[in-house]
Amino acid sequence: MEQATLEIYKYLVNLRNSGATNMWGASIYLEDAFDLSKQEAKNALLGWIKTFDLPEDEQPQDGRTVRPS
Repeated sequence: MEQATLEIYKYLVNLRNSGATNMWGASIYLEDAFDLSKQEAKNALLGWIKTFDLPEDEQPQDGRTVRPS
């Protein structure tokens, strides 16, 4: 995983933990924080959301907490 992508994913985890927004609205935060276009921010957010479907050992090390089984 690219360092830039991991940085965005870590940002999203922190944003989720802050409760500042519903995560479906997080792309505007990415636009501002990383100077991304609207489409780039949406793609980054959707990429992050999709990682939650990966097996635990394949999920990015972005600081998320593992949910109990």
